Amino acid sequence: MNFSGKYQLQSQENFEPFMKAIGLPDDLIQKGKDLKGVSEVVQNGNHFKLTVTTGSKVIYNEFTLGEECEMESITGEKIKAVVQLEGDNKLVTTFKGIKSTTELNGDIITHTMVLGDIVFKRISKRI
Repeated sequence: MNFSGKYQLQSQENFEPFMKAIGLPDDLIQKGKDLKGVSEVVQNGNHFKLTVTTGSKVIYNEFTLGEECEMESITGEKIKAVVQLEGDNKLVTTFKGIKSTTELNGDIITHTMVLGDIVFKRISKRI
């Protein structure tokens, strides 16, 4: 399955508790909670380029499945991670105690991040 496309955030659950848990300052949490970010995915075989634009903030990450890479986290921190493909529609990685899963079903991408007992879920639709 090819993930390529642009996706607009439709809804999210547990944004504030998750952002507090990863150490994002309250002012940034308040600014970000109502923004409808756009994610653009370009997939070429096992290689992915991901650009997430939320307001004026842009995060760009590039990775190849199964290979360690350096990515920028939500907090702006550089982290090392390995992204794996589960089945044909699910990207999974773990970093700093957070399990991140991105699942594509038709035109809907569900991105779930789990830290302890906090489950942060974002649902985006292809535009």
